[in-house]
Amino acid sequence: MRFAVYLPNCMNVPAMTQPWEHELTGRDIAEVARTAEELGFSAVLLPEHFVTPTSHLELSGNHYFHATTAQGFIAGATSTIRVGSMVSIFPLHHPVVSAKSLATLDWFSGGRAFATLGVGWLKEEFDILGVPFHKRGRMADEYLAAMFELWHSDSPTFEGEFVSFHDVAFGPKPIQRPHPPLWMGGDADAVLRRAARFGDGWAPWLTQPEDLPARLDYLRSQPGFDDRPFSVFYSMAALSVGAEHAVVSDPAAVTSRSPQEVIDQCGRLADFGVTDTWVAAPPVTGLEAYLDHMRWVATEVIPKVN
Repeated sequence: MRFAVYLPNCMNVPAMTQPWEHELTGRDIAEVARTAEELGFSAVLLPEHFVTPTSHLELSGNHYFHATTAQGFIAGATSTIRVGSMVSIFPLHHPVVSAKSLATLDWFSGGRAFATLGVGWLKEEFDILGVPFHKRGRMADEYLAAMFELWHSDSPTFEGEFVSFHDVAFGPKPIQRPHPPLWMGGDADAVLRRAARFGDGWAPWLTQPEDLPARLDYLRSQPGFDDRPFSVFYSMAALSVGAEHAVVSDPAAVTSRSPQEVIDQCGRLADFGVTDTWVAAPPVTGLEAYLDHMRWVATEVIPKVN
């Protein structure tokens, strides 16, 4: 089991964000990433939104970064840890620009880039950016194919409904081969089909843990799935202590746990096919307490799970 860290103060969502995070600077967030690296965590993760309609502020907040730009900053502040998004809203990025930004990140970081791609859910955000919301799934599939063509081909050529290019050169290619890992985020059947065809992993949110094996069977039965390495990320923020299968709307409700409780949860998730997770911090008083939680996971949980 690999353990990642969600970087604090990368979103401002009442159900997810603790008040002390609002005071953190970029330097503070980089310190969290460096500490995660020193402690042996596998990756750090950043979310993404571009704008929030005021009608959604109470639910979604208004504080998000452009994921790839923030990943570049964090990659520059670290040396070895993988730097990923969770989740980039893929149809809102032109695939040529996405291919270039992720290849750039991978090149400068020495092959540490990866991304979790979602199709988005906030229609108003798509409307503001002029992207057709109801075509976002088809766009994501085509964008992935176009991005792969740019990454994999020495003479990229693509003709699609939403993007076309001919007689172009693209470099540098990503350092990782065949490309930086791409996880698909979401729970719908279309997400699983996309993960089977294009993905290196799957990151559900609302899927119940006991339903994961059946969903993974469905994924593996889809066209395009092969024997490539494949990750399954499941955040422990989606589990509530004492209600084994519940998804909680307030991850801060996951309060203090013994190491054995977390170890048992990790074992249960591993039995269901999970390869990567995040142990959400309980309510803490500030940055140093958050770092202490990370140290607790690194010393009391990870060695006993792995």
